[in-house]
Amino acid sequence: MTQTTPDLAARPAQDPQHSGRLFFIVWAWLFGLSALSWLVAYFGISGIPRWSLITVFMIAKAVLIVAVFMRLAWERLALVFAIVAPLLALIAFISALNFESAYIHSQRSNYQGGPTSP
Repeated sequence: MTQTTPDLAARPAQDPQHSGRLFFIVWAWLFGLSALSWLVAYFGISGIPRWSLITVFMIAKAVLIVAVFMRLAWERLALVFAIVAPLLALIAFISALNFESAYIHSQRSNYQGGPTSP
């Protein structure tokens, strides 16, 4: 008997090709987020709101870049967790240390006296 169906294992796996439309949409979002970051600085927003907004826009741009241009959105879930989980743990640890440092600073100010601002 002759085999008429091609052997699927012999064909190399093809990289999924995406239309240029997706990349233009992502570029537009990146441009919009950058414009919003610039507007935060232009309108003179200061203090915690300024740095919070700039950080949120920066993280949103990083997520878009990693998901689309590095094609992480189409990878296996295990690979996504291998990259994203350590970053989330790092953010959690930095946040915990930030809260602890604020507590230590307030305790030192209470017991030793002195200014309350760092």
